[in-house]
Amino acid sequence: MSDRITTSKLEAMKTAGEKFVMVTAYDATFARLVSDAGAECILVGDSLGMVLQGHDTTVPVSLDAMVYHTECVARARPRSMIVSDLPFMTYSSPDVALAASMELMQKGAQMVKLEGGTWLSETIHQLVQRGIPVCAHLGLTPQSVNVFGGYRVMGRTPKEAKSILADAVEIQDAGASILLLECVPEELAADISSKLDIPVIGIGAGSGTDAQVLVLHDLLGLTEKPAKFVQNFMTEADSVQDAISRFVNAVKDGSYPQAEHTYR
Repeated sequence: MSDRITTSKLEAMKTAGEKFVMVTAYDATFARLVSDAGAECILVGDSLGMVLQGHDTTVPVSLDAMVYHTECVARARPRSMIVSDLPFMTYSSPDVALAASMELMQKGAQMVKLEGGTWLSETIHQLVQRGIPVCAHLGLTPQSVNVFGGYRVMGRTPKEAKSILADAVEIQDAGASILLLECVPEELAADISSKLDIPVIGIGAGSGTDAQVLVLHDLLGLTEKPAKFVQNFMTEADSVQDAISRFVNAVKDGSYPQAEHTYR
């Protein structure tokens, strides 16, 4: 499709100061709804391990599961760019990451996402060299929840904030096309967004990023104990499609996220 969203389009939106939107989807039906609502990106997230498979974390998600759901989303032929997560331990080395990314790209992903800092620089460089665009993920990285000892805000101390900023710069230099920041203080996320040339997507990172992402089940009010940054867009919606459209419009007009969704 000639009008499909590309990395160049997202870069142009950042330059123009236009907000863009990412929403998770795991099948063809919801991929169509998300695309029709105007979201620029669909994330086939390993969050499916929690919202579809019933796990407590994303760690148990297999590459086979990610390949399957990527293929389902791609069959919808969405206008949105399809970004697929590399699951736990599928990018422990550049060669492992290349093999896993090949499977996702061949099933319809246009970009892969991986979690971690500067230790991934060589992997990112090799993926990009071989034609695989990369979205990096910093801040709270859910696959490392067992190291962190639980889900928490990252970057509140000067040391953590300095480390996240340094990681962001190095990841950009390694060739990443997008950075996703999760659960970091609003001021830090805004600072990183202003200093990077690549677009920055936030989740629980305040309003100063170039874009916002939410898990589909969260924005539809289906999560039993939603995080602070979640807004239920079904509350005033007439339909699921309307709720997704409300989220997209709220990001673009700046009415989401609000202060109550923000960490400091």
